[in-house]
Amino acid sequence: MLEAEPSSNLSDRRGGTEPVTVTKRDLVLRVTEKTGIPQADVARIVEAMFATLSSALEQGLRWELRDFGVFEVKTRASRMGRNPRTGDQVPVPKRRVVTFRPGKLMKQLIAGNAANVSDEGKDRPEDIIPPSSPLSNVSEPPQELG
Repeated sequence: MLEAEPSSNLSDRRGGTEPVTVTKRDLVLRVTEKTGIPQADVARIVEAMFATLSSALEQGLRWELRDFGVFEVKTRASRMGRNPRTGDQVPVPKRRVVTFRPGKLMKQLIAGNAANVSDEGKDRPEDIIPPSSPLSNVSEPPQELG
């Protein structure tokens, strides 16, 4: 999961009243830092992941990331709306929208109840990487294959 502390390029310009935005670049930097994988490789992986996710959603497929959440496309029904300037009723056509429903772990992390997840026998995201994975020891960069 992403840490709550912002990087130096994420300063809030309005004195702390608005949330800090984490960009795709920040995601690449954080994954690079945690895994030791070169930034260029991480950037290609992140781009491919978002392209794959977008393509699946465009086709109307549901995208589930266990414990994180579910992305899916829903169709909003057509309805009668109101023009805010004139007050006239105007037809609003049906449209497809992407929705996100957070998973159980995400809800608990946001609510500050992450300790409850371990108590229920659920793994935390950082515990899911198997010990045999080259990513299991994130404090050291991956070893060179020889």
